[in-house]
Amino acid sequence: RLWRETVIKVAARYPKVELEHLLVDAMTMHMLTNAQSFDVVLTENMFGDILTDEASVLAGSMGVIPSASLSDGNVGMYEPIHGSAPDIAGQRKANPLAMILSAAWMLRLSFGLDDESAAIETAVEAALEQGQTTGDLGGELSTPGVGEWIADYVSR
Repeated sequence: RLWRETVIKVAARYPKVELEHLLVDAMTMHMLTNAQSFDVVLTENMFGDILTDEASVLAGSMGVIPSASLSDGNVGMYEPIHGSAPDIAGQRKANPLAMILSAAWMLRLSFGLDDESAAIETAVEAALEQGQTTGDLGGELSTPGVGEWIADYVSR
Protein backbone atom coordinates (compact mmCIF):
# COMPACT_ATOMS: atom_id res chain seq x y z
CA ARG A 1 0.00 0.00 0.00
CA LEU A 2 2.83 2.40 0.79
CA TRP A 3 4.28 1.86 -2.70
CA ARG A 4 0.95 2.57 -4.39
CA GLU A 5 0.23 5.64 -2.23
CA THR A 6 3.69 7.07 -2.93
CA VAL A 7 3.46 6.44 -6.67
CA ILE A 8 0.05 8.12 -6.83
CA LYS A 9 1.43 11.20 -5.02
CA VAL A 10 4.46 11.45 -7.29
CA ALA A 11 2.39 10.79 -10.43
CA ALA A 12 0.19 13.77 -9.60
CA ARG A 13 3.19 16.00 -10.38
CA TYR A 14 3.27 14.59 -13.94
CA PRO A 15 -0.26 14.94 -15.32
CA LYS A 16 0.82 14.13 -18.90
CA VAL A 17 2.07 10.68 -17.84
CA GLU A 18 -0.62 8.01 -17.75
CA LEU A 19 -0.49 5.89 -14.60
CA GLU A 20 -1.76 2.33 -14.59
CA HIS A 21 -1.43 -0.15 -11.74
CA LEU A 22 -0.93 -3.84 -12.51
CA LEU A 23 -0.13 -6.80 -10.31
CA VAL A 24 3.15 -8.48 -11.27
CA ASP A 25 1.50 -11.58 -12.77
CA ALA A 26 -0.82 -9.50 -14.95
CA MET A 27 2.05 -7.18 -15.87
CA THR A 28 4.15 -10.14 -17.00
CA MET A 29 1.33 -11.41 -19.21
CA HIS A 30 0.73 -7.97 -20.77
CA MET A 31 4.44 -7.32 -21.22
CA LEU A 32 5.06 -10.61 -23.01
CA THR A 33 2.01 -10.31 -25.26
CA ASN A 34 1.95 -6.55 -25.89
CA ALA A 35 5.35 -5.12 -24.92
CA GLN A 36 5.09 -2.16 -27.29
CA SER A 37 2.26 -0.70 -25.21
CA PHE A 38 4.69 0.17 -22.39
CA ASP A 39 7.08 3.11 -22.37
CA VAL A 40 8.17 2.96 -18.74
CA VAL A 41 7.60 0.42 -16.01
CA LEU A 42 8.09 1.56 -12.43
CA THR A 43 8.34 -1.11 -9.77
CA GLU A 44 10.16 -2.01 -6.61
CA ASN A 45 13.30 -4.11 -6.72
CA MET A 46 11.98 -7.67 -6.37
CA PHE A 47 9.21 -7.29 -8.95
CA GLY A 48 11.57 -5.34 -11.20
CA ASP A 49 13.98 -8.25 -11.08
CA ILE A 50 11.24 -10.70 -12.01
CA LEU A 51 9.93 -8.53 -14.84
CA THR A 52 13.32 -7.84 -16.39
CA ASP A 53 14.21 -11.53 -16.34
CA GLU A 54 10.92 -12.38 -18.04
CA ALA A 55 11.26 -9.51 -20.55
CA SER A 56 14.66 -10.75 -21.63
CA VAL A 57 12.99 -13.47 -23.70
CA LEU A 58 11.72 -10.70 -25.98
CA ALA A 59 15.32 -9.72 -26.77
CA GLY A 60 16.56 -13.29 -27.05
CA SER A 61 18.85 -13.41 -24.02
CA MET A 62 19.35 -12.00 -20.55
CA GLY A 63 22.80 -11.10 -21.81
CA VAL A 64 21.59 -8.04 -23.72
CA ILE A 65 19.46 -6.22 -21.15
CA PRO A 66 21.06 -3.27 -19.31
CA SER A 67 19.60 -1.68 -16.21
CA ALA A 68 19.94 1.48 -14.20
CA SER A 69 18.85 2.45 -10.71
CA LEU A 70 18.68 6.23 -10.77
CA SER A 71 18.54 8.91 -8.11
CA ASP A 72 16.94 12.33 -8.41
CA GLY A 73 20.17 13.77 -9.80
CA ASN A 74 22.65 12.25 -12.21
CA VAL A 75 23.91 9.54 -9.87
CA GLY A 76 23.00 5.99 -10.74
CA MET A 77 23.99 2.38 -10.40
CA TYR A 78 24.34 0.59 -13.72
CA GLU A 79 24.42 -3.16 -14.21
CA PRO A 80 23.16 -5.91 -16.48
CA ILE A 81 19.93 -7.56 -15.34
CA HIS A 82 21.53 -10.98 -15.13
CA GLY A 83 23.41 -12.28 -12.15
CA SER A 84 26.98 -13.44 -11.93
CA ALA A 85 26.30 -16.72 -13.80
CA PRO A 86 28.51 -18.91 -11.60
CA ASP A 87 27.63 -21.92 -13.77
CA ILE A 88 29.70 -20.48 -16.64
CA ALA A 89 32.33 -18.58 -14.64
CA GLY A 90 35.77 -18.76 -16.23
CA GLN A 91 34.48 -20.33 -19.45
CA ARG A 92 34.69 -17.11 -21.51
CA LYS A 93 31.14 -17.52 -22.80
CA ALA A 94 29.18 -14.99 -20.74
CA ASN A 95 27.48 -12.40 -22.93
CA PRO A 96 29.02 -8.96 -22.15
CA LEU A 97 26.54 -6.87 -24.15
CA ALA A 98 24.27 -6.05 -21.20
CA MET A 99 27.23 -4.73 -19.22
CA ILE A 100 28.47 -2.77 -22.23
CA LEU A 101 25.01 -1.25 -22.71
CA SER A 102 24.80 -0.47 -18.99
CA ALA A 103 28.08 1.43 -19.32
CA ALA A 104 26.65 3.31 -22.32
CA TRP A 105 23.67 4.36 -20.20
CA MET A 106 26.06 5.52 -17.47
CA LEU A 107 27.92 7.68 -19.98
CA ARG A 108 24.66 9.27 -21.12
CA LEU A 109 22.69 9.57 -17.88
CA SER A 110 25.40 10.25 -15.31
CA PHE A 111 28.07 12.00 -17.37
CA GLY A 112 26.11 13.63 -20.20
CA LEU A 113 28.26 11.93 -22.86
CA ASP A 114 25.52 11.36 -25.42
CA ASP A 115 27.78 10.94 -28.46
CA GLU A 116 30.00 8.39 -26.75
CA SER A 117 26.97 6.48 -25.49
CA ALA A 118 25.41 6.48 -28.95
CA ALA A 119 28.65 5.17 -30.47
CA ILE A 120 28.63 2.21 -28.10
CA GLU A 121 24.94 1.51 -28.71
CA THR A 122 25.53 1.62 -32.47
CA ALA A 123 28.40 -0.85 -32.08
CA VAL A 124 26.22 -3.23 -30.06
CA GLU A 125 23.47 -2.99 -32.67
CA ALA A 126 26.00 -3.77 -35.40
CA ALA A 127 27.35 -6.74 -33.43
CA LEU A 128 23.84 -8.15 -33.11
CA GLU A 129 23.04 -7.56 -36.78
CA GLN A 130 26.32 -9.15 -37.91
CA GLY A 131 26.20 -12.10 -35.50
CA GLN A 132 29.31 -10.99 -33.61
CA THR A 133 27.99 -12.44 -30.37
CA THR A 134 28.42 -15.15 -27.79
CA GLY A 135 26.77 -18.56 -28.10
CA ASP A 136 23.56 -17.61 -26.28
CA LEU A 137 22.68 -15.53 -29.36
CA GLY A 138 24.03 -18.01 -31.89
CA GLY A 139 27.45 -16.42 -32.28
CA GLU A 140 30.85 -17.99 -31.87
CA LEU A 141 32.79 -15.25 -30.05
CA SER A 142 34.10 -15.48 -26.50
CA THR A 143 33.30 -12.89 -23.85
CA PRO A 144 36.53 -10.96 -24.52
CA GLY A 145 36.04 -11.48 -28.25
CA VAL A 146 32.74 -9.60 -28.18
CA GLY A 147 34.31 -6.82 -26.11
CA GLU A 148 37.19 -6.52 -28.56
CA TRP A 149 34.79 -6.46 -31.51
CA ILE A 150 32.77 -3.63 -29.90
CA ALA A 151 35.96 -1.68 -29.04
CA ASP A 152 37.26 -2.05 -32.61
CA TYR A 153 33.92 -0.93 -34.05
CA VAL A 154 33.77 2.16 -31.82
CA SER A 155 37.34 3.14 -32.68
CA ARG A 156 36.69 3.13 -36.45
